[in-house]
Amino acid sequence: MNIFFEINHPGQVHLLRHSYHLLKDNGHKITVFAKNEPIINRLLSFYNISYKSLGNKGAGKRGKLVKQLVFDLKVWLNAIQLKYVLGVGSSMTNDHVSLFSTMKSIHLSDDDEDVVPLIKKYAYPFSDTVLAPDSLLFKRFSYKVISYAGTHELAYLHPNRFKPDPGVLSEAGLKTDEPYFVLRFVALKGHHDDGHSGISYENKKVLINLLKQYGRIIISAEKKLEPEFEPYRMKVDPEKIHSLIYYASLFISDSQTMTSEAATLGVPALKCNTFAGLLSVPNELEHKYGLCYSYHPNDFTKFYDQILKFLKTTDLKLQWQAKRKKLLEDKIDVTAFFVWFIENYPESFRIMKENPDYQYRFR
Repeated sequence: MNIFFEINHPGQVHLLRHSYHLLKDNGHKITVFAKNEPIINRLLSFYNISYKSLGNKGAGKRGKLVKQLVFDLKVWLNAIQLKYVLGVGSSMTNDHVSLFSTMKSIHLSDDDEDVVPLIKKYAYPFSDTVLAPDSLLFKRFSYKVISYAGTHELAYLHPNRFKPDPGVLSEAGLKTDEPYFVLRFVALKGHHDDGHSGISYENKKVLINLLKQYGRIIISAEKKLEPEFEPYRMKVDPEKIHSLIYYASLFISDSQTMTSEAATLGVPALKCNTFAGLLSVPNELEHKYGLCYSYHPNDFTKFYDQILKFLKTTDLKLQWQAKRKKLLEDKIDVTAFFVWFIENYPESFRIMKENPDYQYRFR
């Protein structure tokens, strides 16, 4: 089968990398298109995934619109030439191409329908199927949604897929059992981030002044840091970030994805941004499993107090590993499910609509 994968974000490299190699090993031909972004290109090369460049992302609404048309044209020409049977991705191009070709599209969603208005308006109407975690809320497009007991993070952080590398500690200059904290600060520049904010510069200083009394601080950031924060910047290769998080005492961030990753790994995770309480996947991790905590920037004092409480709690990681065990008992191996669903599509769509429990074969 000729299959098209679209990569629009570094997290999507992780989401699809295991499926890519398993499907290739099963004899399928996969063409990967990716946005031109250094970290995306680096991760694809590291995981030995061949890809074609879609080009740079657009700036501003007008620039993004023009670029989207360019992306659509590039992939459509390839779809016609290579006769893609199926397209898989988390953004609009995959869905648009399926409208003007014989290719069918599977949209991998991890956001509630109402939280991503552009995807809701310009992607979901054209997709053939939406694969989504069962915690997500869908209204208008529920008829094309297949819900599964998992999250995007479990496609690459499930124990069947991820083994932490203790060597990351020495690479980071850390001693065995030395307490350290991973902080992640993001730019919040995605189309779904308009009007949202995270941890302010002043509050970052407050956090660092607190944490440095209890252990080492390592900052992961996708933008230039203020000069006084640069000494804390992560020194390990970005593809090793999940191992670094796994051994951390706490994870603190204004990032959506990495907070969920830390929680999935059984690391106490705290998030502070204006998305707090708005998204179903992190809400499930927080309220059902107690693996993460989220706070609005206006509630920074509560955020700070919770961090301080955790810093003074003994055996915190042991508590979180028990919570993680419960999460894993409830969820499936998402990559194994994806591979089955793609290889057997569209019959797999019918099977899941008629018998949703079929997914629990993929543990």
